[in-house]
Amino acid sequence: MDAFRRRPHQQLSRAVAKTLGYRFFMVCITVAVAFLVVGDVGDALSIGLVANVVKTGTYFVYERAWDHIDWGV
Repeated sequence: MDAFRRRPHQQLSRAVAKTLGYRFFMVCITVAVAFLVVGDVGDALSIGLVANVVKTGTYFVYERAWDHIDWGV
């Protein structure tokens, strides 16, 4: 399929910067919500960091995959 073989629209460095910036905000939100639920700063930080490390990787792969699809562009 030719739609999956073309070059990405954006540079890798841009995709990495977007991913890290987005995930930084999501870490803050996750930690805040976790703190409201568990009431402990340490536990909230652990929850926020672990959840978001996993989500950062999956978001990056997802974003790069969509960058190879011509549909809707």
